[in-house]
Formats: sequence, C-alpha cells, structure tokens
Amino acid sequence: MPKRKGITVSRQIMDSQQTHPEATGELTGLLSELIVAAKIISAEVNMAGLAGILGQSGKTNVQGEEVQKLDDFANRTLKRRMEQCGYVCIMGSEEDDGVIPVLDGYEGKYTLAFDPLDGSSNIDVNVSIGTIFSVHRRKSEGKQGEMSDLLQKGSEQVAAGYIIYGSSTVLVYTTGHGDGVHGFTLDPSVGEFFLSHPDITIPEKAKYYSVNEAYSRYWHDDTTAYIDKLKDMDEQGERSYSLRYIGSLVADFHRNLIQGGVFLYPRDKKSTDKPDGKLRLLYEAAPLAMIAEEAGGMAITDDGRRILDIEPKDLHQRVALVIGSRDEVALAEEYFKKG
Repeated sequence: MPKRKGITVSRQIMDSQQTHPEATGELTGLLSELIVAAKIISAEVNMAGLAGILGQSGKTNVQGEEVQKLDDFANRTLKRRMEQCGYVCIMGSEEDDGVIPVLDGYEGKYTLAFDPLDGSSNIDVNVSIGTIFSVHRRKSEGKQGEMSDLLQKGSEQVAAGYIIYGSSTVLVYTTGHGDGVHGFTLDPSVGEFFLSHPDITIPEKAKYYSVNEAYSRYWHDDTTAYIDKLKDMDEQGERSYSLRYIGSLVADFHRNLIQGGVFLYPRDKKSTDKPDGKLRLLYEAAPLAMIAEEAGGMAITDDGRRILDIEPKDLHQRVALVIGSRDEVALAEEYFKKG
C-alpha cells in the first residue's frame, strides 16, 4: 500500500499495525513514547545556545569520553520518558555502564537500546546530531528484563531508527518485515512529524564515500586498497566518487541513505585500545544496519561479517562498520576477503 506524503507518524504507525493482525499495539505505544522524547530533545537542541547547555558537562561516560551537556540532557530525557511507559522491560544507553531498569509495575515486553545524542562532539559547532534507537522483544521470564534481553543479534530487532536534529528534525524508522523505511519531518508550528520520505530506497550505486582520511596512514592494506579503488579515475578521466565526511555518524548515514553512498569506520593500527573498531554494536551499528538492509543496502564489518549476524557479548561491544549502497559495500567485501 503506497504511503501518502503529509500523513502524521502516529497515523503511519497505526496503519502499519493494522497490517499485522497479531499486533497488540504495544510496539506502537513504545514508538509513540520515543517520538515524544524526540520532540523534547529537538526543542532543547534548537535552544541550546540560548539555554546555556552547550559545552561539556564535566562528566565522563563509560567510554572514557567527556559528556556534553546536551548529551546528558538527551540521556536523562529518554530514561525518564521510557522507564515508566509500560512497554519496556530493560534499557541500555551508550552513556551508562550497566543496564537501566524500568520502574516497578511498568515492565513491558520490549527492550530499548539507544545512543542519546550521536555526534555530540559536534554540538558546539552546530553540526547535525541525532538519537539512534534499537528495539528487541524480550526473551526472559518475570518482571524486570535481564542483560540477555539486550544482548540479541541485530537480525532479531523488531524496530530501529534515528532522529536527526539539523536544519529540520527528521525521524527515520523501520519495523522490518518488508514494511520499508520511512522518514518524517517535524513541523514545529504544530509539534507533529509528517511523512516526507515514504518508502526510502538507498541507491544501489553510490555518489559518495565517507571516511576519515586523516587516519589513512594507519589503515590496514585492504582498507587502503578499497579506498584507492574508489578514488580511481574513470575512462573519461573523472573521479568516480566524491568524499563527503561530516564526522557525525547519523548525519553521514542519513545523507548516504537518501543520495547513495558508503560510510566506513574501519579498524586501524593506531587505536590499539579499540582492536575491534570504534563504533558500538548495540547502539549504532545494528540499528543503522537494519535500516540500511530494509532500504536495499548492506552493512558489514571490515572483515566481511554481516553486522546483523553478530551476537553481542557485551553492552558496549565495538565493531568496525562499512554501511551504505549495495554495490559499494559488496565491492568492499571483496577487498576484505582478499586481505
């Protein structure tokens, strides 16, 4: 059934629920609560300079990184909103060391993992940032969820998405199962998300590649060979690809999702403290991989493993990530197999 531009995200979620007779409405409720949290965060992001919440909070997160004030605000907003929504049994945040329990009496049948404000190092210079989320169905019995409920493969996600805060606030999400990927833009005058990007399909062939070339001297040989291939001249003497790198994962991914591109954050020889890569599997790689695949793209590690097949062993497990248009990720896979 084709999606009509201009319908609200609430209506879209309800319409999608009706196509699944087994649905109970709980996932719909969970997504609706997340959307409210996104509106609160969006309003604060847009007022950050005036509200005095730019800059660092003075705290350090579990990754050893300085926590930005807005990052801390987004994290607290999501936890407060979701801990008593009644649809979640346990949560995990990139900013918290351990699991986040929900309030007694409000336990639900889903889990929620989130990066409250991806790209937060760019907050003070007004670069697009975003919230990334991942939803699984709980497996444990009892009231409160367990660690094992969060440590599920990406292929078992029931929903994933992100909200990007930039020149406009855009929500992109999927519930999988061929339901597609849809984007909604927030109209601040009425406080509602309206469908602006129905049935997003990532172009099979890319225009852009996104990677931090400042690390090129530390790349492994297969990564270097792949990037050199992308930079080769075509038969007419023109470069086939243009480099576009923002340094905010959610912003780079969103551009590539719409226009076609491949994003890489490979392992390197310099970051010996992060031998498996830098990005977080649960909070960044897996949810974006679900979106990419549902939109017709691919997502793998830099040793050729499908992101959605990786079974997490730790809440803050890191991976290398290559994600985007199918042709370019498939080409990368060939180079990694040779390496």
